[in-house]
Amino acid sequence: MKYFYYLATVLILTVLFTTCKPKGVQSAISGDSAIKAYVPPGKYDEFYNFVSGGFSGQLAVYGLPSGRLFRVIPVFSVDPEKGYGYAEESKPMLQTSHGFVPWDDLHHPALSTTDGVHDGKWAFGNANNTPRIARIDLSTFRTSEIIEIPNSGGNHSSPFITENTEYVVAGTRFSVPIGDKLDVPISSYKENFKGTVSFISVNKESGNMDIAFQIQLPGVNFDLARAGKGKSHGWFFFSCYNSERANTLLEVNASQKDKDFVMAVNWKKAEEYVKAGKGVKKAVRYAHNKFDESTHTATSTIKTEVLVLDPKDCPDMVYLMPCPKSPHGCDTDPSGEYIVGSGKLAAVIPVFSFSKILQAIEAKNFEGDYEGLPVLKYDAVLHGEVKKPGLGPLHTEFDANGNAYTSFFVSSEIVKWRISDLQVLDRVPTYYSVGHLCVPGGPTKKPWGKYVIAYNKITKDRYLPTGPELTQSAQLYSIDGDKMKLLLDFPTIGEPHYAEAIPAELLSKKSVKIYKLEDNKHPYVAAGEKNAKVVRKGNEVHIYMTSIRSHFTPDNVEGIKLGDVVYFHVTNLEQDWDVPHGFAVKGANNAELLIMPGETQTLAWRPDRIGVFPMYCTDFCSALHQEMQGYIRVSPAGSNNPLTFSTGKTTKDTSKIQ
Repeated sequence: MKYFYYLATVLILTVLFTTCKPKGVQSAISGDSAIKAYVPPGKYDEFYNFVSGGFSGQLAVYGLPSGRLFRVIPVFSVDPEKGYGYAEESKPMLQTSHGFVPWDDLHHPALSTTDGVHDGKWAFGNANNTPRIARIDLSTFRTSEIIEIPNSGGNHSSPFITENTEYVVAGTRFSVPIGDKLDVPISSYKENFKGTVSFISVNKESGNMDIAFQIQLPGVNFDLARAGKGKSHGWFFFSCYNSERANTLLEVNASQKDKDFVMAVNWKKAEEYVKAGKGVKKAVRYAHNKFDESTHTATSTIKTEVLVLDPKDCPDMVYLMPCPKSPHGCDTDPSGEYIVGSGKLAAVIPVFSFSKILQAIEAKNFEGDYEGLPVLKYDAVLHGEVKKPGLGPLHTEFDANGNAYTSFFVSSEIVKWRISDLQVLDRVPTYYSVGHLCVPGGPTKKPWGKYVIAYNKITKDRYLPTGPELTQSAQLYSIDGDKMKLLLDFPTIGEPHYAEAIPAELLSKKSVKIYKLEDNKHPYVAAGEKNAKVVRKGNEVHIYMTSIRSHFTPDNVEGIKLGDVVYFHVTNLEQDWDVPHGFAVKGANNAELLIMPGETQTLAWRPDRIGVFPMYCTDFCSALHQEMQGYIRVSPAGSNNPLTFSTGKTTKDTSKIQ
């Protein structure tokens, strides 16, 4: 009967979805909408929009309101355009306890905050597949650090940050066996599978991350989360589904109960338990990767223990609140008083009150427990329910005027409603099947407002066809009046999930334009053409090379032998903004390099045949870009050709260098 009931529910939602979905492209924008989204040539956008790349593993940066793509930041996937994961310097960034992992699935960017307001220091991103958290430096728009998360089978519920970026927090998507007992039957899920939430500390000056502690929890699935703010500072709220603890056919077996949970964690209390010695050190293996801006080089370290708290030993730390049904979103409003749950299969949006949560805890107003965790009574903690808001609520963000905006996947719309009295104020269609949405500053104490952006799963008739797969899609709506208004469609990379937007003025003035040559501490830097050289160390040949408009030094190298490994250490001598140089050699089976002004990057090449191989600059740099080239001669193993290098008329014999 449960399976029949489930199928009937899905059928009803599908019929409603089909009848609600707009037909065709007759909804094209009109009037002054195009003017509001237009950024004239030579003018700048108002906001940077950091959009997850989903299965691309990268983070994309768009301008708002134009929707123009500015940059794709390599994070968890190799990127041949920039040499990320191919250059010797960046390879360690993708190391894990499983070895080198060249891809992941990035879902949820988060921007650092001070006193609950975006501060423009860092962006964080999550690796959903091989659990990791990345930190991106917003002065360079580069990935600075990646930390792997042990005791986790998936990392969807991250990265979410506390009010002053004290912690980046991550919850398990897939509960798994942890500890010493790993080889267990899948059917023993309820006995042996556990979830965790990890609290990763962030140094307020350097940004350096470390796993401060984990909390071991029942084997549910954590979806999304938000930190408390203002009056709820010190707490964290997570949406949980699969309270049934099913391990197969979750679409049916994890959708049986009328309510799952929103979990409330008192992380200030958890800190007290850590100081009191309640944590237990567990043996694990995880990688911690850092990029050093002075050497332009990453390093990877394997760590072997983590501190774990068990709620059984730490009372008053974790509470559960019933939430209908299979919740996805879990969002706190700017005041920190209200927590919005979004059950994907619910017909209402429950809004919880933090004040009532504290009162219920004080009065021990529980309806029982779940695996030892106290469950607060639903009515005792509820501010109220938004009635009949739409079909398939997913995610909510807020403006500065007491309003909330919720995305509805099934009915393909964004609904605006008032927090105080839970009244629906407006709704607009999206095209189609919106997942996350973004209000600039929407998860903070100070929403910037003005726009809401929908990130859609399906585009159908919105763009020119490109075979079986269409571009991913975002849509920009104005919210500066009583009614939302569609302004713009724009395509996105990967599959967009969540995004955050920040005023451009908070980032643009602090953006790094060049790397100063005098600050370059790379061990193979050639800080001027006079420092260029070629050195043999056994079967390794190190070429200290410079690039400047429009030649390499050296640009002719002979004496390489089959069996050698050649390291091209290329230093870009330019000290002018936006003059990168590229480097590639024929037959290299990794990628090119892209070297910023003042930077050193290394390409490793293992020639597999004899001959003369061209090398050249891959990034257009001047009118004589085509002339920026050279040759590498590879001779048979055991040959006596001396190791020589030159540029122009200067030739040096280094055959005696060993």
